[in-house]
Amino acid sequence: MSKMNLPNKLTLLRILMIPIIVIIPMITSLDVNFFSEVTLSNFIILIVFCIASFTDFLDGYIARKNNLVTDFGKFMDPLADKLLVFAAFIVLVELGRIEGWIVTVIIAREFMVTGIRILAANNDMVISASKLGKLKTISQMVTIIVLLLNNFPFALIDLPVGIILTYIAAALTVVSGVDYFIKNKEIILKSK
Repeated sequence: MSKMNLPNKLTLLRILMIPIIVIIPMITSLDVNFFSEVTLSNFIILIVFCIASFTDFLDGYIARKNNLVTDFGKFMDPLADKLLVFAAFIVLVELGRIEGWIVTVIIAREFMVTGIRILAANNDMVISASKLGKLKTISQMVTIIVLLLNNFPFALIDLPVGIILTYIAAALTVVSGVDYFIKNKEIILKSK
């Protein structure tokens, strides 16, 4: 049995950070203002989320640079991203910082794309993330960061950057999903 390479270990580390994001809001003693309108709980979630997001960049960079791209990585890396983003968005819904219908659209898109990936895998194909899909992921991650900061520092000048970013992320989610379906329609049609 071969050892797991560093990029795949980083992907698994990202998955292991996800429960922390979900558990931290349950610790009521952390629900105190840290700075501005940001609680200590939100700040800890933000740090964990940023570290986990950085591992996403790092594992991909190391894998490409050192020719360590694996089928495991191609499948698990996007899945880890989805789980990380889902956890953060669900926490933000509970905090009342994003509307549930937007998170539902995001989750629905990801389930549909994952379904296509499974169909592809059944046909011995692996579909890597597209540039539009990566842009969607980045927009979602930036949105999460701004919402965890409760729109700080933009709230100081009454600029609703968090809301604007939320709708940009939602639009990119839908557009990248449509693009994904169009580019992979043969896989869907072949599976009938």
